[in-house]
This record gives sequence, C-alpha cells and structure tokens, in this order.
Amino acid sequence: MCARTIYCTNIDKMVAQADLKLFFESICGEVFRLRLLGDYHHSTRIAFVEFVMAESATAALNSSGVVLGSLPIRVNPSKTPVRPRDPRQLMSS
Repeated sequence: MCARTIYCTNIDKMVAQADLKLFFESICGEVFRLRLLGDYHHSTRIAFVEFVMAESATAALNSSGVVLGSLPIRVNPSKTPVRPRDPRQLMSS
C-alpha cells in the first residue's frame, strides 16, 4: 500500500482534473500529484491522487460516496504510487 496515495473510481466524465484537485484539497489537504485517467467516450473515469501528507490520504478515504459532479465517487487506498505521464521523467529525476 502507498500511505499517501488513493485510488478513485466512478468519477463523472464532466469532472476536470482541476475540479478533482480542488475537491480533495478543500477537505483533505495538499495534493502532491494527481492523474485523472479515461476519456469522454466512457461514462466514468478513474484517478490516482497522491497527497503531501499520509493523514490527508486517510481523510480522503472518508469522502467515498460523496457526490462529485453527478456521481458518488469511490475512494480506496492505492496499491501503487502515482506515476509520471512520461517515463523519461523518471530518468531525469
């Protein structure tokens, strides 16, 4: 498990990455990295959210079931960390 990272499902396709970040930062704490995956052709999307503090990720688990957009999001602990979009970023770090 990744103590600072959560895995979210059932995200309304109309919710933007900035909206999701604002949602979690307003109730849980500072977001370090966020990946919103999926496209507008599917009815829902998924996201990985990594917080600066592990306590924020724990608090985020309590937001499971809260309606964001028009759907209740599902929040679970993540088994993997948020990975950069470009694998070359790993080499330059």
